[in-house]
Formats: sequence, C-alpha cells, structure tokens
Amino acid sequence: MNKLAATLALCLLTAPAFAQKSCDELKSNIAAKIESKGVKNYQLEIVAADDAKDAKTVGTCEHGKKKITYKKS
Repeated sequence: MNKLAATLALCLLTAPAFAQKSCDELKSNIAAKIESKGVKNYQLEIVAADDAKDAKTVGTCEHGKKKITYKKS
C-alpha cells in the first residue's frame, strides 16, 4: 500500500472520532496528516454530504451533514 493510500485509510478510520469537530478543524487535521507523508498537489474540499457522490471522502463533520473530499491536483 503506498503512502497516500495508507494516509487516506487512516483518515477514514479516524473520521468518526472527529465527527464532533468543526469542518475547518477536521480539514486542517487531515491536511496535516497528508502533508506529513510528503503528499503535495492535492485538494481537500468541504461539501454537503449529498454532493460528495463519487468523490473520495476522507472525513465527515457536522454530524454527517458535510463531508471532506480529497482530490489529487
């Protein structure tokens, strides 16, 4: 498993624990984890849960109403 996949898996596993955090705080935590693995050129976006569709979700906030999605730039 490459570094990015491992980091994203870790984010997905820890996302429920962070569900009570603000979306911006959770997004910052996820970005720090991704960047600590040396990943560059990516984009995290906070979207309504229904708008996440096929995007790779790396976090959930506002009690499941919003999701944080990851996209390689």
